[in-house]
Amino acid sequence: MVATLTLGCKLNQAETQQAARELQRHGCVTIDRPSRADAFLINTCTITHVADRKARRLVRLAQRLSPHAPVVVTGCYAERDSAALAKLGNIEVLPNERKQDAASTVLSALEGVQPDSARFTKCVGRTRAFIKIQEGCDDVCAFCIVPYVRGRERAIPIDEIVRLAHERVEEGVQEIVLTGTQPGAYGRDRSDGTTAAALIEALLSETDAPRIRYSSIQPQDITPQLLACWDDARMCRHFHLALQSGSDAVLTRMRRRYSASDFRGAVKAIRTAVPGASITTDIIAGFPGEADDDHQATVSMMRDLRFTDVHVFPYSQRPQTSASLLDDDVAPDIKRTRAAELRELGEQHRRQALEEQLGSIDSVLFEDAQAGLTDTYLPVRVESSEDLTNQLRSVRITSVDEANLIGELVR
Repeated sequence: MVATLTLGCKLNQAETQQAARELQRHGCVTIDRPSRADAFLINTCTITHVADRKARRLVRLAQRLSPHAPVVVTGCYAERDSAALAKLGNIEVLPNERKQDAASTVLSALEGVQPDSARFTKCVGRTRAFIKIQEGCDDVCAFCIVPYVRGRERAIPIDEIVRLAHERVEEGVQEIVLTGTQPGAYGRDRSDGTTAAALIEALLSETDAPRIRYSSIQPQDITPQLLACWDDARMCRHFHLALQSGSDAVLTRMRRRYSASDFRGAVKAIRTAVPGASITTDIIAGFPGEADDDHQATVSMMRDLRFTDVHVFPYSQRPQTSASLLDDDVAPDIKRTRAAELRELGEQHRRQALEEQLGSIDSVLFEDAQAGLTDTYLPVRVESSEDLTNQLRSVRITSVDEANLIGELVR
């Protein structure tokens, strides 16, 4: 059995899934959680120093679980600081340019290893397939290490993505999740008219995918042509639109390509074109030079726009970024206080978003026997004697707990 473990973004998840499928084609059983195993493939993230620490911790956990099993580590932390990983002991490190070799590297490491049949377990199949549509980013935001570890933008051709979607649907996958380093900029590196709207139109017309999710985009990527794709009910009504700050001064220092007004306009366009859509976001607290007025601008933006969910990150200085040359002048305790305030407000809005669903009937894709996701990316639990895994079912929402919608099947 091979444990294929992922830290970080949906793009990493897509790449790990692809490696796991290749391992399965060669007869391996794979599992996507830490467990005793014959080998480990760990796909890492380096977006913050916390992500780096999680990567090292996961490698050490794998070594404790199965001391003699080969460990292959790839991903953005492996690209940025292979030397730190090498200090952890007998592991093989693959930079991102060799990530496509991850499965073959694991297979090579397994040659001559006698698998422990007692560790082979039946793994539940995926209900949602992550498909990489592009890689790399040309924006080079001041705080972001990703362009340095992922490189320039490269779009995967539409026909290749459609082919992969066909394969996943034939395997029984109910939802296709389109992902990339900068998925909203899909096709920007090409001169043949390739756009995100053209890709989605092809997937809608040429595949039978019950659901398609395309959520991680930026305000400047929102166009009438793109939003028109949501006229098809198979498009999931969830948009992850990264804000980072509500202050124009901070956005400028971050080298973002939009203003606070642009962001508000994008949210208005989404909510007009896609009624009932949920919008989630990312925010950085305590970016260099962030004054209290800048922080309050972000708070005001959150109160006005009421996101369904917010991921808040205290600013973490990353080497090789232009922000690392700025004076990190926001004290750690102020960063923590501001992040806590933003998280608390975000939790209030999320709770309200859940409560607004009371009495509604939603289509839920069940990822295990009794829990699943609405197309708006809200978690739902039901009590049922059936195993609902990988089914799309209508659910009436009857109550809300701390984190989930609670419902009953509509027969």
